[in-house]
This record gives sequence, C-alpha cells and structure tokens, in this order.
Amino acid sequence: MAEAIAYTEFGGPEVLRLINIPTPTAGAGEIAVRIEAAGVNPIDGKLRSGLRASAPLTGPRRVGGDAAGIVTGVGDEVEGFRVGDAVVVMGAPGAYATDIVVRAENVQPRPPQVSAEVGASLGIPVGTAYQSLRSLAVGPGDTLLLHGGSGAVGQAAIQFAVLWGATVIATASERRFDRIRELGAIPVAYGEGLAERIRALAPEGITVALDAAGTDEAINASLELVADRERIATIVRGRDAASFGIRAFQGGAPNPLPERAQGWRREALPVALALLAAGRFSVELGPSFPLAEAAAAHRAVEQGTDGKITLIP
Repeated sequence: MAEAIAYTEFGGPEVLRLINIPTPTAGAGEIAVRIEAAGVNPIDGKLRSGLRASAPLTGPRRVGGDAAGIVTGVGDEVEGFRVGDAVVVMGAPGAYATDIVVRAENVQPRPPQVSAEVGASLGIPVGTAYQSLRSLAVGPGDTLLLHGGSGAVGQAAIQFAVLWGATVIATASERRFDRIRELGAIPVAYGEGLAERIRALAPEGITVALDAAGTDEAINASLELVADRERIATIVRGRDAASFGIRAFQGGAPNPLPERAQGWRREALPVALALLAAGRFSVELGPSFPLAEAAAAHRAVEQGTDGKITLIP
C-alpha cells in the first residue's frame, strides 16, 4: 500500500488526512514515481478551503501537483525513462503522496545538481512566472514592476526577467530586500506612497507590470504607472481583472489559458532545470514537513513563511 493526503470536505488545514491507497502502477504512456518531496503551493490551500472554485466533492480528494522522486515503473509507449531515474513532475494530481502515476509528458529528468526539495519547488511557480512574462513579452529595454517579489513565483519571475534583459523593480517587505537584490532586482517597500517611490527608482518609466500580490495597492499602482494596459497582468485577481481592463493569467480568471500560453508553462520546467544545473537559477527553500503533517505545511504557507515549503514522505 501507498499513502496520500486527501480531504472529504472543504475547510481549514485540519480537513487534510493521511489515507492508504493502492500502490499505483504505470499504464500506457505513464510513469510511476516514488515521491521524495512534494511542493506545497498556495493554490493547494485555496482549493482545499473552497476559496477557489472546483468540482463538488464526491469522495476523498487528493492534493498537490508538483513533486520530485525516483521512477519505479515505466508504461508502454514511454521512451527516454527507466526505473531508477531521478525526475521532477509537474501537473501530477495527488502529488502529496508516497507514490504516484503521471503522464510521461509531465515528467522531466532531474539533473544531479538539483535536490528533490528544489525539484519539487519548481512546477507551478516557474510555470506561472515564465508563462506570464512570455505572455507580456518582457525583454530587453523593459522595466518590469513586479508585485510580490519575494514569493516563489516572484523570485522565479525576477530571475527570468533579468536573464532576458529587463530591469526589475519588485515590491516586498523590507526584511526581504536582501533576497530581492541577490536575484538582481531593485526592491521597493509596499505601503502608502508606493507609486511615488517607484517613480523615483524608475524616472524613465515602467513599461510592464505583473501582480503576484493581489492587493488593491498593487493593481492601482500598476494602472497609474503603466500606460499600456495590455502589459499589465495579475496572477491573483483573475475574477475582477477585466473590470480594470488588465490581463489575467489564471488566478480565478473565467477563461482558460490559450494553447500557446499553456505551452510556455510546459516549457518552463526544462528551462529552469537547465538553468539550475548551470548555476544560473536559484530556489529559496523554506521548512520541510513530513507527509503526515500536511496540515501544518498549509498553515505555514498561509502565515507567509519564507521560502518554498515541501512535504517529505
């Protein structure tokens, strides 16, 4: 038997339970993976609580989507993987588990320089950051205003944008300024007078803005500082983005991402893994929790704990 985290009712972290499940086996086009670490993402808690709409509960619902581990089985029609390979998985339903099965296209080889904890921290954050910046066409000559620069998505976005030649101004609390600078961005404290502080840092103007914070302040500052609303996007306020005339990439947005954007999300994982192997990308790890303590991990995310939180089976 294997173990997994599931819930049977919407609610706080306390609804999460460790359950026994049959050890999964790989079918055609699938890979079985023994999980070494699973990434804990804010969306996991939003779905668990019912804050983000999902299908009605009809039985135990598994949790998680990002993980890293070791291949234990390879199904028919799968090439390029064998038992014992270290891998990273993205978009793997029920990744809070000891063992999972995932479609082969959702699996990437894990370079030896990348730990399981780092690999499990990549999927949603790097996919979201990479796709958002590609959709906004961020590149040389741009000055990007990034709201929420110290979170996992924010840190990934800083690194991609700097790599692509943009100047980045990132909002954060002052205690996180050193991390922002380490990644190559200019930190600015959120709070009253934000737009004026940003103008002082970017006298030639802001060309593009990405909101990973979801506050009214972030939206209002972006609208005030960026002339082209097609180059303002949120990954948090999808439900009301249209009322501001700005773009939304998921975050509760009513419309799914177009195929091109979905392709960018898939492209992000191998890009980030290659950069990590080359020492050109960084992941800030936070605390790890045993799989059975998934509720504590969700509480840590909700409390704004620094660094990426992982679960260890």
